[in-house]
Amino acid sequence: MHLDAFEVIGGSPLQGELHPQGAKNEALQVLCAVLLTPEPVTISNVPAIRDVLQLIDLLRGMGVKIAQTAADTYVFQADEVQLDYIYTEDYYKAAGRIRGSVMLLGPLLARFGQALLPKPGGDKIGRRRLDTHLLGLEALGAQFDFDPDRNLYRISASTIQGQYLLMDEISVTGTANVVMAAALGQGITTIYNAACEPYVQQLCRLLQRMGAHIEGLGSNLLRIRGVASLHGAEHRLLPDMIEVGSFIGLAAMTQSNITIRNAGISELGIIPRVFERLGISLDIQGDDIHIAPHEHYEIQSFIDGSILTIYDAPWPGFTPDLMSIVLVTAIQAKGSVLIHQKMFESRLFFVDKLIDMGAQIILCDPHRATVIGLDRRFPLRGIEMTSPDIRAGVALLIAALSAKGRSVISNIHQIDRGYQHIDERLRAIGAQIQRI
Repeated sequence: MHLDAFEVIGGSPLQGELHPQGAKNEALQVLCAVLLTPEPVTISNVPAIRDVLQLIDLLRGMGVKIAQTAADTYVFQADEVQLDYIYTEDYYKAAGRIRGSVMLLGPLLARFGQALLPKPGGDKIGRRRLDTHLLGLEALGAQFDFDPDRNLYRISASTIQGQYLLMDEISVTGTANVVMAAALGQGITTIYNAACEPYVQQLCRLLQRMGAHIEGLGSNLLRIRGVASLHGAEHRLLPDMIEVGSFIGLAAMTQSNITIRNAGISELGIIPRVFERLGISLDIQGDDIHIAPHEHYEIQSFIDGSILTIYDAPWPGFTPDLMSIVLVTAIQAKGSVLIHQKMFESRLFFVDKLIDMGAQIILCDPHRATVIGLDRRFPLRGIEMTSPDIRAGVALLIAALSAKGRSVISNIHQIDRGYQHIDERLRAIGAQIQRI
């Protein structure tokens, strides 16, 4: 039987340590990069979550030799890749299940001159266009041929030729694809309006260790001088900043005493500051964050006294993946905040569940919600609900843990796609949560 619901008995504070898993979004990029060399690439701190494990299976199907040397460490060697596999029904089905598979295009084109792309799956959070990837790779010399019968793109490139690219949108995975293709291309590729997320920086660091020439790390202007071949390397994934943010929200909301160990503070950007604006005190000690129990936390207003607005923006702005968490955390704060989700439509539709639990939220439109903090005047009440996407799932889980009584969250395979063993890890610090 597939256990696809969490039963949560909320309302009790938690206590203990949480260790963030390796970053999911970084894992999906660097795993694709192993195809760029016939030599072994070792990747550690790999999270055991569905999207990542499916991508590893996909690489195995392509003939990549994979040895798991520890619970979170794998050695990949792509010296005998079976290109025929990408034309099979198996590949088509497996690649269609995970969005991360789109980043196989750059490496496959650069090293083997051919690739296949099914229309991808993943979260339903509004349109995520693939134009940026396709236009970027096309500019480098790829030819695309759409097969409407099988609903897929066949892609080929005799050579990857360096170009000046102005990306039409800041796409993390689009940037990753172009960087990987250009690393083995001819001449110099310049990407302006490149995504500069820590994940992209980490991918570039791995490629540099593999022998790639890349300048401009951390900026939106990358310069890649192609090389003839890349060699093996070792790489460790950053801690997942989305998990770190989720744990901060969880601690404040449930009045818990939590230490987040090895949080990767230097790579968190403005995330800690945004939570501090919600009135949450963070005690940063080395690379750990301690959050003491918060009986009350008050949302700061802007300097001129107007109501705080929190909005998402491409890095180094505030990540859209934490908007759901910030929204939930504000429910028990003192004061009001406008949550403006600019980058994706339909990510706020889960607020109706929170309103059913007793939250005071005005959904203005698909992009904006105003939260009027309860300041713990009364607790949320437990209800039965369904998780629409990964991040909303964890936001609902935080709400349920802070609520009085029993909640049931169904469709939690969405949570499992992004958070490994979240129920076990929360039980270890005192949460009453089980799969039913």
